[in-house]
Amino acid sequence: MSMPTLTRAGLDSISNPLVSLPTNSMLALPERVVQFGTGAFLRGFVDSFIDDANRRGTFDGRIVAIGSTASGRDRAFADQNGLYTLVSAGEQAGLVVSERRVVGAVSRALSAATEWDAVLEIARDPRITLVFSNTTEAGIALDDRDDAALRPPYSFPAKLTRFLAARATAASYAGATLTVIPCELVEHNGDRLRALVREQAVRWALGHRFLGWLDDTVQFCNTLVDRIVPGTPAKAEHDALCTELGYRDELLTVAEPYALFVIEGGDALASRLGFARGAPQIRVVADLQPYRERKVRILNGAHTAMAALGLLGDIATVRDAMNTPALGTLLHRLVLTEIAPVLDVPDATEFAEDVLQRFRNPYVQHRLLDIAMQSTLKFRVRLLPVLRRHLETAPDAVPPALTLAFAAQLVSAHPAERARQLAVQGTRPTDTLGDVVQAHWEQGEGGTLVAFVEAVLSDDALWEGELRVTPALVEAVADHIASLKRDGVHVAIARVLQAQEPATYGSSA
Repeated sequence: MSMPTLTRAGLDSISNPLVSLPTNSMLALPERVVQFGTGAFLRGFVDSFIDDANRRGTFDGRIVAIGSTASGRDRAFADQNGLYTLVSAGEQAGLVVSERRVVGAVSRALSAATEWDAVLEIARDPRITLVFSNTTEAGIALDDRDDAALRPPYSFPAKLTRFLAARATAASYAGATLTVIPCELVEHNGDRLRALVREQAVRWALGHRFLGWLDDTVQFCNTLVDRIVPGTPAKAEHDALCTELGYRDELLTVAEPYALFVIEGGDALASRLGFARGAPQIRVVADLQPYRERKVRILNGAHTAMAALGLLGDIATVRDAMNTPALGTLLHRLVLTEIAPVLDVPDATEFAEDVLQRFRNPYVQHRLLDIAMQSTLKFRVRLLPVLRRHLETAPDAVPPALTLAFAAQLVSAHPAERARQLAVQGTRPTDTLGDVVQAHWEQGEGGTLVAFVEAVLSDDALWEGELRVTPALVEAVADHIASLKRDGVHVAIARVLQAQEPATYGSSA
């Protein structure tokens, strides 16, 4: 007998006492939020916070989710009346914490590709007060193909510009403040998104009236997000969880218990964000930079390094990487001796130790393939600043674990390695900047590794001029690449672990 699918009509028949359900009054709340994205992270983070606030009675609104990819999640939301299950499990303060909750914060999902008119109609609704997004680091960029007549535009900033233009026109360039809260892991993400929207508006000649309304009425917030929310569980885990729940849920989302949402702003913003009231996991602060520096460098940086190294060794998940003795030891060394010590933020070491413990969560299967999406860009954003600080302090004493991870990132873009991973995994993560590295491999075929490394590290299109190329760095990365290609990732890791001090290359003269 097949299990029923999660729907609003079927809520009353859910008999599992461990599943927390939304009330009918929660499901009748008006639409007050738009989010660009329907993926697992938003479901396990923003949507969860809005659902919490509705249960507390501090927000009283629901979300319209806008999908921009052909994922089919908008169809799944429609089939399930906007409902999905959030499963969170892990350890906190030495205790196992576990929750199963049907989230009722999403009213519906729209496809930007096929329902753009409906998206613009939502923009005109004066009850909408919040706009969230999560389009990955690569999504905060303009696209030269975005003609004003496109429905919808290609890029997220252009979609948001058209959304805001519809709002401004409908409100006769007046109305209450609209707050845009991006969740992409981009430094100064709100400021950057505002600048891109203004640039797109100028390109489309939307006029000074719109730009004035944008400045006066729309507040863009810088944010920092922190919660491990893997992608959709693998089929076996998904089926097991559905059996435990007693119903099918195509949007079932798994997350760790820990969550932190830091939003930069003052008292006026804090008073407007009803969903943040009474939520200890949400902080409105005057300066989020210390939070960002600590989290992006340590947690996200370690994720990027372990994905590059782990996938070379066909390791599947974060927990598997941590439980692989040599790689787990290397990651501890990377985080505790190469990243945390160069960060000028409070409690960096304590945070690093907590992160390493979170990585071992047996209840969360976080796939390295998912982490590896746009991995070269992620390396530039997350780890390049750490490498730069090491080189500024001691140009000839390069950090061995970090440069090994850098070498692994470059090797992962080699055409033969990409083909191997595709054959093993059945898929290959999208990596736009990795395509540039692959072109360097192809152009440098037959040359020396040192020449290849010099060419890649000197490519400003890859590193935005942020990488100081030194002889020591070139020699170290080339040495690691040779080891990875000759001996394999496990032997290369063992070589690094045998060295107790940072490797010294070249001359300090």
